[in-house]
Amino acid sequence: MRQGLFSPRNLVRKFTPNTRPGANVPSPVHPVSPHAHPFKSGETLGRIGSLEVRMARNFKEVKKAQRLRYDVFYEEMSAIADAHTLATRRDADPFDAYCDHLLVVDHASMKRNKLGRLKPEIVGTYRILRQEIADRRGGFYTAGEYDIQALIDANPGKRFMELGRSCVLKPYRNKKTVELLWHGIWAYVLRHKIDVMLGCASIEGTNPDAIAEQLSFLHHNARAPEEWRVRAVEDRYVEMNRLPAEAINARHALRALPPLVKGYLRLGAFIGDGAVVDPQFGTTDILIIMPVSELNTRYVNYYGADASRYAS
Repeated sequence: MRQGLFSPRNLVRKFTPNTRPGANVPSPVHPVSPHAHPFKSGETLGRIGSLEVRMARNFKEVKKAQRLRYDVFYEEMSAIADAHTLATRRDADPFDAYCDHLLVVDHASMKRNKLGRLKPEIVGTYRILRQEIADRRGGFYTAGEYDIQALIDANPGKRFMELGRSCVLKPYRNKKTVELLWHGIWAYVLRHKIDVMLGCASIEGTNPDAIAEQLSFLHHNARAPEEWRVRAVEDRYVEMNRLPAEAINARHALRALPPLVKGYLRLGAFIGDGAVVDPQFGTTDILIIMPVSELNTRYVNYYGADASRYAS
């Protein structure tokens, strides 16, 4: 392959942080803030025009987020619904009851609720689970696919947080909505003094050979260093190193990756060891690991060390 502008090294440089472990760079974590306390119900974390990012205020809003997830995962994509999911038209599981739910709502798109009151439409969501809550509730969702406990045990002084169930309504899949979601996540990270974010991201399809170039590109260019490496659980492990590096068309592989995965790479994420096929959702999952101290400083500065860029 021709080395130069589109060599794997230069392509990946676009999606990796400016610093790596051992670099003498100030950490953006835990600035002194007068607001270092849990979020108030309905507190606005950021706003762009009619779009607002905030935490869900009550279970009614969680149910709306579950309906949004159903529309995206089951109606638009290829997830397979059981009878209960079909009947309720909500993507729900037991984790929802004790996770926090980040929402993007559009005040220019008002919908009537069952009482006839107009409420802004929920157009994007992320599910967040902090380590201290996971410890009390039996662990992280991700533990069903990856041996993350080994990483947690190796970092006893660090606070972990799981990200999952990310989705955005199709007309809102644009830079503005994604930036608001990440602004909200960054505000949450700072408020709760999080050190490491992790969670699964999905590539559509359940045949690893059909996405061999994407998986191999990630293996060769974004795999976590040894101190952050996490392996898929043994009975679900799918080899990602399916093609030699020289056989990969890096530009093609990068273009084929889902926007969410590319976004994580831009932020400075690492990829776990091995993929996992999820037949229910029709996807192949990869593990995302984001130590906060390793986040791309360009993005930290963009959102602000105190998450003030889109603060209202």
